[in-house]
Amino acid sequence: MSGVGTVRERLRPARLSLRWKIAALAAATACLVVAAVGVLVHVWTARDIRSRAEAQALNRLYSAMDTYRRTGTLTDGAGLDPAELPAALRQPADGDRHAAYDGYVAGNLGPSVWAAQRVDGPGSRVLAVQVNMSTELHELHRLDVVMAVASLVALAAATPLAVYGAGLLGRRLRLVSETAARISAGDLDARTGPTAGRDEVADIAATVDLMADSLGRRLRIERRFTADVAHELRTPVGGLLAAVDLLPAGETEDLLRARVRDLRGLVEDLLEISRLDAGAERPVRARVPLGAVVAEAVARTGLDAEVAEVGQVTEVAEVTAAAEAADGSGAVTAETVETDPRRLERIVGNLVVNAHRHGAAPVQVTVEGRTVVVRDHGPGFPRELLADGPRRFHTGASARGSGHGLGLTIALGQARLLGAELLLANAPDGGAVATLRLPGPAPVGPERPQR
Repeated sequence: MSGVGTVRERLRPARLSLRWKIAALAAATACLVVAAVGVLVHVWTARDIRSRAEAQALNRLYSAMDTYRRTGTLTDGAGLDPAELPAALRQPADGDRHAAYDGYVAGNLGPSVWAAQRVDGPGSRVLAVQVNMSTELHELHRLDVVMAVASLVALAAATPLAVYGAGLLGRRLRLVSETAARISAGDLDARTGPTAGRDEVADIAATVDLMADSLGRRLRIERRFTADVAHELRTPVGGLLAAVDLLPAGETEDLLRARVRDLRGLVEDLLEISRLDAGAERPVRARVPLGAVVAEAVARTGLDAEVAEVGQVTEVAEVTAAAEAADGSGAVTAETVETDPRRLERIVGNLVVNAHRHGAAPVQVTVEGRTVVVRDHGPGFPRELLADGPRRFHTGASARGSGHGLGLTIALGQARLLGAELLLANAPDGGAVATLRLPGPAPVGPERPQR
């Protein structure tokens, strides 16, 4: 089963989006900081320019008023009741100097700040001074442009750095996620190891390694216990079989023999599972016709089943006879595969027995290419089994019959050992469907020179 690949495919989009989300967040933060600083600088500078212009206009008005009162002449660009004077300054209070901003722009001139004061009491004329701010505001515009360009340059430099930093974080997180995926797929020796930095990612990596150590220790204890129990039971079960043989023939003897054989089968299944868990099994591969091996496996179960090869449906006995009569001239039409025939028979036999025990007739076995499909017409697999996979000593819904729940577990372990894929599903019209897909031929590489 491709558990690690499935986890990696599911994590890849999240990993890529995390990297770019961090980079986008850093870029957005930089943009917000730049915008905030730019707005503050612009507003502060504009207010400073206006306040300095008002102060300059009031000072010039004071000087012009003093000169006008002493000499009766106008200086510093002062004027009496100028036409451009803002309406707010045409009726200033007696003796007070007032300033106003007109906001008028004509060509390259403006806006301006005006300062005005009465000269001869009520109804008298108004002396006014104008200070143009076009030069200062042009400098403010240049400052805005310089800040915008500098912000873009800083953003262009900061974004690659953010992407690089996010990539470093992403690689560290990817290492942790791949280690967790390997552990979930059954590789209990997978470890993240020491990671750079003393941050949350390092804490997560250390936690994953500790979890793997604890999980591996518990699983090893469980496997050792299962293997020890199964091994210790073989001797008394063998003694029971010998004792049963000494009983007089009859119904009681048949019943005891059947129960003892069931117990021996359970012990053998436990031993097989313990060897698969420990990785002590090694396939012995050979090139065999898939159809013949499947037919032989079905025949060994002694159960009724229909075997279909590439559209040709025959009874199991007929297929078995065809397999036995095949002499290499093409009598068996199924594809030839390189696999361990004994383990393949074990998988197919367990699937057929499971279909009969927990499903309903008819049971159909289809061979097409490198795929073997076993289907029954019973209530189907329970949801828990489809979601979490087969569990030992758990048969799911009571409607699927009784048993130890080891058949599918062994079939799944043998399939993994062969590099095959075993998929469990339910047919739309009812019934459980188990699909076994054998791996294709290994690619032929360049031959190495013999030494």
